[in-house]
Order: sequence, then structure tokens, then C-alpha cells
Amino acid sequence: MATPYTPTVHGTGVRATIQRFGGHLAGMIMPNIGAFIAWGLITALFIPTGWIPNKTLAELVGPIIGTLLPVLIGYTGGRMVHAQRGAVVGAVATMGVVVGADVPMFLGAMIVGPLAALILKHVDRFTAERTRAGFEMLVDNFTAGIVGAVMAIAGVLAIGPVVEKVTEVAGDGVSWLVSHSLLPIASVIIEPAKVLFLNNAINHGVLGPLGVAESVKHGKSILFMLESNPGPGLGLLIAYLLFGPRSLRPSTPAAMIIHFFGGIHEIYFPYVLMKPRLIVAVIAGGAAGVLTFLVTGAGLVATPSPGSIFAYMAVTPKGGWFGPIAGIVVATAVSFAVAAALLGFGRANGDQPDEPAQDATPTGTNDTDIDTDTHKHETTGETAAESVPATKEA
Repeated sequence: MATPYTPTVHGTGVRATIQRFGGHLAGMIMPNIGAFIAWGLITALFIPTGWIPNKTLAELVGPIIGTLLPVLIGYTGGRMVHAQRGAVVGAVATMGVVVGADVPMFLGAMIVGPLAALILKHVDRFTAERTRAGFEMLVDNFTAGIVGAVMAIAGVLAIGPVVEKVTEVAGDGVSWLVSHSLLPIASVIIEPAKVLFLNNAINHGVLGPLGVAESVKHGKSILFMLESNPGPGLGLLIAYLLFGPRSLRPSTPAAMIIHFFGGIHEIYFPYVLMKPRLIVAVIAGGAAGVLTFLVTGAGLVATPSPGSIFAYMAVTPKGGWFGPIAGIVVATAVSFAVAAALLGFGRANGDQPDEPAQDATPTGTNDTDIDTDTHKHETTGETAAESVPATKEA
């Protein structure tokens, strides 16, 4: 389905399928960006390492990220599938995964919200033809309540623990790479996990404790920098600003400020989900940044929380500025270069998702009929999408 944040993806190829799936994920996040920004501002301002620490106001941070944001995501995902009824059931089901796990359940919400709504949609189809006149409201309310309750229970007993286990496996993978001195390769796990909103679990659950132990011995640790580097996300957002879809470009400057200066990395995750192949860009940027940290002997004395440039500088050892800054700059440049290439350097007009005609055009075309190929090129792709009426396309 298409939303203002996820344009229609044309074609039936593998790439189009991945783009469509990523668009659905992004569609659950983008409408709630305001809530993420609110949480980010509260976090950046009032946590103990924030700008104006306040113990009372800092108590908002946990409930917002642990309960409110997942419920909003589940609500939005359910609404995408089955309108308002799906939204309500999706929110109820999301509470199950929130209670069933000890980590923020963004990924669980993106699974259980649409799933609960889809089940209710099929139940509604079944009951629509079997409900007597006058009993519609009663049946609708009870079916929604039953589906919501069952999915919430399933979230507590099954879905939540499974997602939490996935988080633990990702953390174990990072630990193995760290123990085998393969730190740049760790970006292959860290960056995709971040985009699935597992960043806090990996950073504070795995890298943080390991970094503390190393910092006690050596006075600093590179492990604090693996997940928190703002460079890959900044490079991606710059590429979106210059070469991304025109409908999204106005949103990127604010996202860049929140990400780089506020340290709220979640702000750029939906941009990756909308075009999943851009995960290659943040992986490349993350790996290049880690390699630079290794070469320069960089390290921090504590976890930069939140992961902003200011927090980085605040926990950099005296006289050790060059390495962290160089790693951030290199990561930004590499991520930007790869993302710009994957976005085609803006060759598409930006209003359509990445040359959809390639997925829709048969691959068996050869060079023997130049005129025919030229005619096809002129009447397909973005141009055709703009000029042919929707009724004819259908």
C-alpha cells in the first residue's frame, strides 16, 4: 500500500518486493516521528548526562521508549492493514510484546501490530455474511476484543520472548567479533540491527559492559564507538537531502540536526527502511569509521549517551580528539558516497521510487530492435507513471 511517506512501488521483481516491504516498515515509523523527536528532546535534556539533568523529568524516558513508542507503532501498523479497527487491535496486541520482553519492542510492534490487524480483517470477512441485522456492533466489538486479547497473550508468551532472543543473538554475534579482533566486520551486524531499533540493546547491553571493562584497564575503549558513531547516519541523510525523493528532502535538515547534534539515531532509521538497499551505505560507513578508529588508536572513556557529537567530545580522553573526529568524518564521507551512488545521484526525478521500470520491463529484451526499445523506454518508467491515467494503468 502507498502512504504519503511510502510512494507506490511498481514492478514485481525482487528489488520491488524488498522496497515494498521496507516501505511498509517505514510507514509504521514515519507518522510517529514527532513522538520520537519528543522522546529524543526529553532524553537529550533531562537524563543525568543531558544538557539540564532533572531526575523527575528523566522518568519520562523509560515509559516513552518502552511503552508509548511501541504502542504507537503497533497502532499505526494495524491502521495500515485494517483501518481504525486494525489500529485498536494492533495497539492492544503490542502491549503483549511490551510486557513480554525487557527491551524496547519496536521490532515486535512492527510484527504484531499488522499481524493482529490482518487476523481481524479475515475474521471480519468471515462474520460479515453470518451476522444478523442489528447485531453488527455487538459482533464487531467482541471479535475485536477477542482477537486483541489473544494476540496480546501471544505477544507475552511467544512473540515478545522470540524478538528478545533475536536481540540476544545479535549481541552475541557482536561479542564474538569483538573477541576475535574483527571489529570493522561488526558493522555488518550492528548497522542492520540498529535500523531494526535494536541499537540500545546492542550498545548498552553488550558493547557498554565490554567497553567499561576495557576502559578500566586502558583508560579508554573503542567499543564505546562501534554503535554510537553518528557518521554513517549523517552521511545517509546528506545523500537523501541531495539525491533522495523530492517529497522527503525537506524533512532531512531537521533529521540531521536531531541525529548529529541531539544524538537521536532513530531519526534516520525510517529513511533506510524506505529503501532497504541503503543499509549497504551505513554498513560501509560504519566499517570505515571503525577502521579509522583502529588506525588512529581512538577510544572513549564512557558510552556517549546520547550518541551526539557533543557527547562524543565530552567523553573523549584529553588530547585524543583527532581519532574520534577522523572516524566520524570518514564514516560520514563513505556513507554519503555509497548512499548517493545507490540513489543514482539524483538521476531519477525523485518523485518515483528508484527507476521502477526496471522491475516491470521484461529482461529478455536485446539489442536487435533499437526502435522498439527506445519506444518502450519513452512510454514506461517515471514518465509513463506521470502521463498515463490511473485507469489505464490498472
